[in-house]
Formats: sequence, structure tokens, C-alpha cells
Amino acid sequence: MRGSLHTGSYPCGDSPSPDRYAIDLSPQAGRGEVSDQGTTTMTAMLEMRNVSKSFAGVQALRDVNFSVHAGQIHALVGENGAGKSTLMKVLSGVYPHGSYEGTIIFEGEERRFRDINDSEALGIIIIHQELALIPLMSIAENIFLSHPPSKFGVIDRDEVYRRTRELLAQVGLRESPDTLITDLGVGKQQLVEIAKALSKRVRMLILDEPTASLNEADSAALLERLMAFREQGIGSILISHKLNEVAKVADHITVLRDGRTVDSIDCRAEPIQEDRIIRSMVNRDLAHRFPERSVKIGEPVLAIENWSVYHPIHPERQVIKNVNFGVKRGEVVGIAGLMGAGRTEFAMSLFGRSWGTNISGSIRLEGREIVLPSVAAAIDAGLAYVTEDRKQLGLILADDVRKNITLASLDQVAPGRVIDDIAELKVASDYRNRMRIRCSDVYQETGQLSGGNQQKVVLSKWLMTDPKVLILDEPTRGIDVGAKYEIYCIINELAEAGRGVVVISSEMPELLGICDRICVMNDGAFVGEFSGTEATQEKIMRAIMRNQRSNGNGVPEAAEMGGLQP
Repeated sequence: MRGSLHTGSYPCGDSPSPDRYAIDLSPQAGRGEVSDQGTTTMTAMLEMRNVSKSFAGVQALRDVNFSVHAGQIHALVGENGAGKSTLMKVLSGVYPHGSYEGTIIFEGEERRFRDINDSEALGIIIIHQELALIPLMSIAENIFLSHPPSKFGVIDRDEVYRRTRELLAQVGLRESPDTLITDLGVGKQQLVEIAKALSKRVRMLILDEPTASLNEADSAALLERLMAFREQGIGSILISHKLNEVAKVADHITVLRDGRTVDSIDCRAEPIQEDRIIRSMVNRDLAHRFPERSVKIGEPVLAIENWSVYHPIHPERQVIKNVNFGVKRGEVVGIAGLMGAGRTEFAMSLFGRSWGTNISGSIRLEGREIVLPSVAAAIDAGLAYVTEDRKQLGLILADDVRKNITLASLDQVAPGRVIDDIAELKVASDYRNRMRIRCSDVYQETGQLSGGNQQKVVLSKWLMTDPKVLILDEPTRGIDVGAKYEIYCIINELAEAGRGVVVISSEMPELLGICDRICVMNDGAFVGEFSGTEATQEKIMRAIMRNQRSNGNGVPEAAEMGGLQP
């Protein structure tokens, strides 16, 4: 049955073998003492007691209790908006003492952090999902930007480079300290962030969605580093929506829902059912990870022929190579491929030539050839594109929900070229209710919303344009399983209404679960196509690898492949 996905049992923290925990829990590792009866008694490095926090009348945290021991990886999971990031901002001093209720005990003493500098001085370091690195500065400059070693008031560059090399070795990077951040991939940038944390004598490391933008190989490398820090007695708090990764490395799992602690799981005691975590997160059973729908595919709605695109900065480089592509009414078509295959470039070039140069080829919409010289022309024709980077390209975070929803359809709420505030409020409120956007009201700043609710605002913006074809680029990146399910339902509703839907995703289970057809892209060309019923992860990867070999490039190294997340 299409739409179902087996959810199995995972032993948390790799293996629950007694030998492993005998080592991890030894006094030398800083994780407690073993009694004569074989039970372990430990004093928590961190305790957060009865923490509550509210924003503009919305209760974000309600009497949350949370603790972490030295040398422990404690995973914090929950839906977007459950309060995970808020709790960590309380801990790290982003929300200072006095702005919340409750108590923080760190290394046996009550702490009242005034700002993030206070928490960092004790070794509590938070790495946010959006990396805080300066692209045009070197690795060394980024690591020691706020606390450079100095002699007589002058930066000691020899010491900076010596310590940078040591830190890079600790996180497994071989790059030169002089390497610019802009020349690194996202995975290596994440490791630089961890090196920066180590430079501050980290005792408690908080990672907020550290693998959300990483490929499988980079994610595995980062998790390996996290497990190595465990052996050094560093406590780690891992916020992640990737439950397979949580199950692999976590010693303990705490589940938040609606700002409350609803489940606490000791991963050393039992294998963990993924279904249990999901049920705790969303307060309901998900018999299927992907919703069922009745498939009724009609006539072609979009047809692309001989589409070619060249790089906007290197015009001699052809990025999209004579591509033919189409989608029918009521059809969900997936585009699979490795990072750098050209999927996003292809989508953006279609959407009013918003990426690329020297673009050629034809576009037929509902059988009629059209020309789309601009984004405005694409919207008018009936195309919509939901970008993979919602924060930078999809939303104006400083504006409220109302303005973001109507942004692409101002003509509908601005008769006589003057915005009708009442009409705008009504439309935005309707989409808020329809899309179940969790916010205090439509006047709330969009940047204050969780990732899943921000994504719903982006979708609302483009649904308001009433598109014939909707292109979704990584539509569920960085959002939880409950919000993902809701977005899958929206995709199904669009297809059942006769729209054509194109989904670009790096998660193969997602493509296999929601698509009627999957096209495989590699090196700017489509190299395979499978129906939803015949597609498998193996077939998709085989098509990519076969094309790699036929191009004479050889099979790429796992660390450089990027892209598809099995």
C-alpha cells in the first residue's frame, strides 16, 4: 500500500551492551560511581527545575524539568513549537534570568545568567541551526574572533594558528587555519562551529538541529564526534527531528509537547520503539508516516523541452543540460538526486529565470507555450516555487504572518493599489486556520514562529496565488514528523484538486512515500525515471551511480556525495 512506512525498533546509543556502559559510567569518565549492586548513582551536571516561559500571552514552557549528566548525550525531541529551542535559550542565557520562571542548577550551584556570555564562561555552549560563522573570514579568525590569545595586548597569531590546528584535529578536519569559511561545505562548517565551542572550554554542548542541512556522510561524521566527546566527559544536548540519529547516539531522550515534558526514556534500559517517540510527540498514533490518497492523474499540465541553463557567474559552464520534464494534473512528481545534481537550479530557472543565464528551451502550460521572463510572469502564469531556504528567500522574518501570507498576491487585497487592511486580515486569518499555523495572531512576527509553522506560512503565501503547478524544494527540511504529516496532507489535497505538484527532496523515504513518479537527476540531466510503485532506494542510487561511471567520473566518495538521505 503506497504511503506506508515500517517504523522499527532501534537500540538507543548504538548498543546497550553492559561493557559499553561499564566504560561510559566509570568514575574516570566523569559519569558516576557503580555501587556493589551494579546500579549507577550519578549527580547531574545540569538540572533545570520547573522552568516556564511565555511570549505575548502564549505559554511556550510549562514547568519543564530537565537534567543532563557529564559524559551523557541527552536528546531533546518534539514537534516544532514544542519548546525545545526556547528551553535551550533559557539555559544558554539568550533569555536572561528574570524573563522566565524556574531554577537552573549547573555543577551544583544555582545559576542566574544575564546573557550568553555568562553561560559561555561556565562552558555551556550552544550551536544554533543557523551557523554563526563569517564566510569571508578564515577558520582561525572565526574560532577566536571573540577571545583571541594575545601578548601585551596584541593578538598572538602563532598561538592562534597552533591552537586552531589542535582544535581542527579534535573535530577531524584537515583544513588549513587560513581556509576561508566560504570555501567549506556545510558539514565542515558545522565542525568548525564545534571547534569554536571547544576553544571556549566547553563542558555542556547544545546542538540545535546540527544535521538538518547535512548529507548522510557529514551527518555520520558529526555524530561520531559527538560520541567521542562523550568519552571526554562533555555533556551534550541534541535537538533533532531525525529519530534514527537520536536512537543511534542518545543515552537519554526527553520528549516535549506543547511546552511540557511528556516522556523521558532511559536508552540504556531498553530498545526504543520509534512509534513510541512519535506518539509522545504528536499525541496520536501515526499508523502510516505518509497519508493515503486516491490517485487520479489527468492530462499534462506542465511540459519542459530541451531546457538548458548556464551558470550565472561562470557562463561557460552548462548546469542544466537539455532537460525534458513534465507533470500531469493530479500528479505528484519527485526529483531525486545528490547534492549539486542541479535540482534547485532547474526549479529556479523555470520560475521566472530566477537563477542562471543563457537559458533556452520551451515551457508549455496546459498545452500552450509560454515565456516566463520574470518571477511576476511565472506567478501570473500559474507557477509557484517554495524555496528550500525559507528564512533567506521565502519569508521576511521581521514582518508579521499577515504580510508574509499576502506578499505574492497583493493585488487581491489592494483594490486601487492601496492595501485593504480588513481584507488582508481576513485572508491571512483564513489561511492561518486552514493551515493550522500556530501563532498568537496573524500580527505575530514570523521570525518568532517555529520552523514548521514558518513553512506553513510560506505554503500559504503560494497557495494564495492559486497555482496550477507548485514546485516544492525540500518542503519538510528541519521540521518534525507531525508537521511533515500535515504538509504531506496539503500536497495530497493539491493533487486531488487537479494541481500538478513537483517535490524536490533529499530524503528518499519521503519521495517514495508521497510521489506517483520519481525522476532521478545527476550532473544537470535526468538519468532515470520510476513509477511510485516500482521505485526503490536501490534503483534510484543505481541510476545515479551508473551515470557517474558513464561520465568517467568514477563512483564518488561517500563523504563527497551529499544529497539523498536513506
